[in-house]
Amino acid sequence: MQLKILTYNIHRAIGVDRRFRPRRIVDILAHHDADLALLQEVDEGAPRSRELDLARELGRESGYPFVVAGYNVSLKAGRYGNAVLSRWPFQVHRNIDLTVDGRKRRGCLHARMTIEKGGGAHELDVFNLHLGLSARERARQVGMLTRSAEFVAVPKEAPCLVAGDFNDWRSQLLPIFVDLLDFKSATRDRFGRQAAIRTYPSFSPTGALDKIYFRGGLRLVGARSCRLRMSRVASDHLPIVAEFELG
Repeated sequence: MQLKILTYNIHRAIGVDRRFRPRRIVDILAHHDADLALLQEVDEGAPRSRELDLARELGRESGYPFVVAGYNVSLKAGRYGNAVLSRWPFQVHRNIDLTVDGRKRRGCLHARMTIEKGGGAHELDVFNLHLGLSARERARQVGMLTRSAEFVAVPKEAPCLVAGDFNDWRSQLLPIFVDLLDFKSATRDRFGRQAAIRTYPSFSPTGALDKIYFRGGLRLVGARSCRLRMSRVASDHLPIVAEFELG
C-alpha cells in the first residue's frame, strides 16, 4: 500500500511577498495530492488571514474531507497552530501542549486514522509538531512529547510518523529519534550519507528545519522538497513530500 505524506509550514498563507494568498497553498496541495497533509502555522479567526478558519478552508478547497486542528497561540483576535488534512476519518485526535517555561506556546497535534487503500487497511498514528527556537527548548519538548500518554500508547512496531517544523538547524534531535526511539529519518541519513532536505528560507533554502521521522510498518520510497516555482513565494518554508510503503 502506497502512502504519500506532505508536511508544510504554510506561514498563515502569507508569502514572502507579504501577501495573504491561500490559493497558492491550495494549488501546491492539489499538485502533490498527498494522502495526508501536516500543516503548521495555520490561522483561525485572525484578521491577517481574513478571519478564516484556514484549516477548513484549505481542506475544502484541496479536496480533503477530514480536517483536524490543534491551536497553540492565542492572538488579540484569533489563534493559530497545527492542522492535519486527511483522506480518511480520524479515530482520535488531541493537541499535546509542548510549552516550556513560559516561552511561546508550542504544541503537537496527534491523530490516529485507519488508512484504507488498495483493498487493505492499516492503522496509522501521526504527530504533527512545531518546536521552539532554542536547542534546549527543543530537547525538552521532545521529552514532553515522548512522555505523553498519546506517544507512549503507540507500540514501537506500529506505523507512526513524527513530522513538522522542528526548527532543528543542525539535526541535533536526529540521534534522539534514531538511536533512542528507533525511528528512521525520511529527510536525512543517520550517518550523513544523505544530505538533509533544505526548506528554509523558501526562496533560497539553507536550513533543513522541516523533517519527517517514521517507524513501524513503514518503508521509505523517497522524499524531496517541493519544486514548484510558486512554492518559493507562497510561504517562507518549502513543503516536503515523502512516499512510503505501508504494510
